[in-house]
Amino acid sequence: MSNISIKDIAARANVSTATVSYVLNGTRNVRPKTRQRVLDVIEELNYKPNDIAKSLKRRRTDTIGVIAEDVTVFNTPEIIDGINEYGDRHDLHIILTNLRLDKRIGRDFSNMEKYRKYAVNAVSDLLSKQVDGIIYIGVHTRDLTGLIDVEGKPIVYTYGYTHNDIAIQYNDEKASYEAMSYLVEKGHRKIAIISGLMDSIPSRLRLNGYYKAVTDYELPFDPQYIKMGDWERESGDRLTRELLELPDPPSAILVMNDVMAVGVLRAAKELGVQVPDNLSVIGFDNREFSDYLTPRITTMDLPLHEMGYKAMEILHDLMQGKLRARPEMPICRLIERDSVSSPPHN
Repeated sequence: MSNISIKDIAARANVSTATVSYVLNGTRNVRPKTRQRVLDVIEELNYKPNDIAKSLKRRRTDTIGVIAEDVTVFNTPEIIDGINEYGDRHDLHIILTNLRLDKRIGRDFSNMEKYRKYAVNAVSDLLSKQVDGIIYIGVHTRDLTGLIDVEGKPIVYTYGYTHNDIAIQYNDEKASYEAMSYLVEKGHRKIAIISGLMDSIPSRLRLNGYYKAVTDYELPFDPQYIKMGDWERESGDRLTRELLELPDPPSAILVMNDVMAVGVLRAAKELGVQVPDNLSVIGFDNREFSDYLTPRITTMDLPLHEMGYKAMEILHDLMQGKLRARPEMPICRLIERDSVSSPPHN
């Protein structure tokens, strides 16, 4: 039977065309009796719902769904601002959903099932609003593969990785290598590192950058200079004490986030070690407070705004059916402040 339209089905079932559309696409809850009536008419007219669904001329809404795992976490506002800037330039509308995962589950991301429902509900809600694509912003950089199903809509992840889709992430390995190069230029050779948790992708990549610099610059390699922290201030404090009590302590410490760097400064102060005269410190993230500490922390700035802008640009291309190669990773930038100087006796 040819030329059957949604209008024909709606008229026969005595419902609106919108209701038929909802039944076909599964985008809204329709009362079971009404839904069955529509399906009966479709069957009566000997037409498969999938065929009709395919023949529907889907109009683009130029609306993007943005799912943030938590808008209060430091990285998220700048990423959203980058998304908005691209959206403003290209007349795209944004619907923002905040999963509030930092409040709901804290740092417990090892069990995906614990928080998957929040992400799944957000996706379902956005698809019902007929968004043309979705951007997903992680709370911290980890593998997000398999978290959600966007039912064929284009999706771009940022501040996270995925095996199946495109993810926009800054270059961690290059950033730590550049931080090390800066310390070497200042004359340092005995450089320690305080990492984040080792189940973290950024920790592993930043350690790669550290090892590469140690090799390239032929620095002395001392396993005691490598400390595993947990991203929190207390671990920065405790591990710095361990480093400074070594028989041959480092002259510089690369710290994998600014929060732990606060602990480094506190430990150094309590042990009577002057920063930067006797110990140089580089942080990571360029958190706002890093400019207010004494001394002000030299740190690696994350290209968060650029990540949001690029994620939106790539999603827009995907929405228009343009295939994109995996994009180049945005680069971190060294913010030079007061916590690094040449080592003593250099």
